[in-house]
Amino acid sequence: MIASRLLAYFFKELNHDQVQKVDQYLYHMHLSDETLLDISKRFRKEIEKGLGSTTHPTAAVKMLPTFVRSTSDGTEHGEFLALDLGGTNFCMLWVKVTDNGLQKVEMENQIYAIPEDIMRGSDTELFDHIAEWLANFMDKLQIKDKKLPLGFTFSFPCRQTKLDESFLVSWTKGFKSSGVEGRDVVALIRKAIQRRGDFDIDIVAVVNDTVGTMMTCGYDDHNCEIGLIVGTGSNACYMEEMRHIDMVEGDEGQMCINMEWGAFGDDGSLNDIRTEFDQEIDMGSLNLGKQLFEKVISGMYMGELMRFILVKMAKEELPELLNTGHFETKDISDTEGEKDGIRKAREVLMWLGMDPTQEDCVATHQICQIVSTHSASLCTATLAAVLQRIKENKSEEQLRSTIGVDGSVYKKHPHFAKHLHKTVWRLVPDCYVCFLRSEDGSGKGAAMVTAVAYRLADQHRARQKTLEPLQLSHDQLLEVKRRMKVEMERGLSKETHASAPVKMLPTYVCATPDSTEKGDFLALDLGGTNFRVLLVCVRNGKWSGVEMHNKIYAIPQEVIHGTRDELFDHIVQCIADFLEYMGMKGVSLPLGFTFSFPCQQNSLDESFKESGCEGEDVVTLLKEAIHRREEFDLDVIAVVNDTVRTMMTCGFEDPHCEVEMRNVELVEGEEGWMCVNMEWGAFGDNGCLDDFHTEFDVAVDELSLNPGKQRFEKMINGMYLGETVGNILINFTKRGLQGGIFETKFLSQIESDCLALLQVRAILQHLGLESTCDDSIIVKEVCTVVARRAAQLCGAGMAPVVDKIRENRGLDALKVTVGVDGTLYKLHPHFAKVMHETVKDLAPKCDVSFLQSEDGSGKGAALITAVFCRIREAGQR
Repeated sequence: MIASRLLAYFFKELNHDQVQKVDQYLYHMHLSDETLLDISKRFRKEIEKGLGSTTHPTAAVKMLPTFVRSTSDGTEHGEFLALDLGGTNFCMLWVKVTDNGLQKVEMENQIYAIPEDIMRGSDTELFDHIAEWLANFMDKLQIKDKKLPLGFTFSFPCRQTKLDESFLVSWTKGFKSSGVEGRDVVALIRKAIQRRGDFDIDIVAVVNDTVGTMMTCGYDDHNCEIGLIVGTGSNACYMEEMRHIDMVEGDEGQMCINMEWGAFGDDGSLNDIRTEFDQEIDMGSLNLGKQLFEKVISGMYMGELMRFILVKMAKEELPELLNTGHFETKDISDTEGEKDGIRKAREVLMWLGMDPTQEDCVATHQICQIVSTHSASLCTATLAAVLQRIKENKSEEQLRSTIGVDGSVYKKHPHFAKHLHKTVWRLVPDCYVCFLRSEDGSGKGAAMVTAVAYRLADQHRARQKTLEPLQLSHDQLLEVKRRMKVEMERGLSKETHASAPVKMLPTYVCATPDSTEKGDFLALDLGGTNFRVLLVCVRNGKWSGVEMHNKIYAIPQEVIHGTRDELFDHIVQCIADFLEYMGMKGVSLPLGFTFSFPCQQNSLDESFKESGCEGEDVVTLLKEAIHRREEFDLDVIAVVNDTVRTMMTCGFEDPHCEVEMRNVELVEGEEGWMCVNMEWGAFGDNGCLDDFHTEFDVAVDELSLNPGKQRFEKMINGMYLGETVGNILINFTKRGLQGGIFETKFLSQIESDCLALLQVRAILQHLGLESTCDDSIIVKEVCTVVARRAAQLCGAGMAPVVDKIRENRGLDALKVTVGVDGTLYKLHPHFAKVMHETVKDLAPKCDVSFLQSEDGSGKGAALITAVFCRIREAGQR
């Protein structure tokens, strides 16, 4: 800041009293970082108001959606046309983008002057003229026979409703063409081209110059997500999260927002920083009280600001200074330069009728620098608000971002750019910000918007084609149901059971709870690397009368990979510890054993594991281990797997899941009921589902520990769905359809409706994957398709089961309950709903309810034991 005494010393030809007043004004032009941060905070509030659906109409900063959903990723290619209309000249461009690893761009352009009578004529005259220029340009390049995509840069106030639909709000910059305001400018161009009938183009996008600048720079720097223009006018845009844009439907992805920040302060929010000179500039403008922020930062008004300062400081009236426009913005940029600035100041002051001293020229030079840096400071305050918002949107500790910049003030005022950069870095130290000058104009940006739109459309079509085999129709699901029913019959038949992939194994559980069960029962649950022991006390046959105590024990790796005796001795050690913990070591209790591995069962308390303890009865192994310890005795009554225990647990409330004994040929007798363990994971191992297997299912199967086996399980089990998703994303990455890869455990989180793409990106980053917002959308889409297919296949497998129960009972309609457990069913946001809908659709004569098991496999085993004890006691009586 220049002190008043210094100004008075410098300006020998200027009035000392006026200099003191001007010095006060210059003091206000010097904005501290604290003041700039306060302005930035105010602008943040304006951003939020402009984005809100209820506050948008009254917001000073309008935050207009542009429908540009992505920036360049460098893979765009093809030929594109661009039109650029934003002043008295009209620019035509042909842009060829080559994706050969070098991101090569070739351009041809032609500039046409717009006659004043066309600017002030009718809509037909203006757009017919544009169509004629376009035809001449295409003739010159010999491309009239091609239907090329076109982007249109239209830098006037517009209300945009689609990427290719924009309604002119009002003309500016000297245009007065009638019949255009309130109409879609893209439709007007299309009609003009149709009237000619000698060529055709595909108008893909309409953007303003700010968006064009961001897209132009974004092709060279993929971190560019802000566009800034500071020239005759000023404006900015940035990429905002869709979830924050209330005016547009959808909450996934991003969209470029045109901020129209020139109106910042029109509501009085900047009155405390405005000076009398700012007020005089506003009073002399054509739009009093509007665009107040633009009037203190843009090039259109900087020359006037300097003229007012000199008028106030002059000793006597200088006629040249009294005329508007006699001190131009260009004069400021020339005068503030370090090399020739003082010489230029002398020329300007002499032209204004002064006889300046060296000191006068130096002071003028310094005041021009102050005017320029004041403008840059205010730009910085608003940019800082945008950068902080983007940083918060991404939840990043340090943001790396690039701002694409264009405009004569930024490019030609030497102090503006330098001050802007330094102040931004100072105000937002946690943001690493680069500034990239746009050298090719907004026309290229319109072409790049078009190129990106084409790239996204092509990639979307390719992805949909890839995902199509995983999207099952009603008829396909009916066919899966029919084939499952065939395999069920084969599994139940003695003649075909041996070769049937769906084994339909008898469990020897012949009843479900009837609410009369009572007593204390032990349960063991072995199905992974942990082992659980439970005490279940049933008092009145209802859940309210059930008490449960349990303890979980880890199984050491040396035991898992050791001998059978080591395994079962460890299990008995855990039981002994639990009984001592419960103070029941001398009590002999009935025990149920949940053993969740593939087994062939010959009776309720006899089970032969197919591998590991080869051909051995696991119940016998458990009893032998108990006898070896010689500390306690237990009555081992039942061994079941996790599926049966789920049915029994839920059957304690609603017993409706059985298959009639007369259909189970593997067991003697035809009276009563028996629970059958379907083991449907092997459905399709005989090739009956080959036409439903995709290349991704084949890849998962080939890389599994049991290739060619459990193929249905690999299509529906949560253990494999993540691998399927990962294979699809790897395929997309190799084909350039997206940028990351994925693994299993985050599937349910990613598909959650309430999970924004911000969290999806966080999950991918947790996996060590750098991803864009577009990548996050794709990952979520693939997760949805894969999980939906799994749920539909589960439903298609369940439908023949409930239909069989209905047919076995000779009913026209059946009301039945299905007990369900498992993390995929419980945690996935859509799996259960889709499965329910599929069962209802494929088995319309069955009213199926689904009851979720909440208490794990141990309680189910205890309840089977309780049922057996009830039946045994009834038989003894």
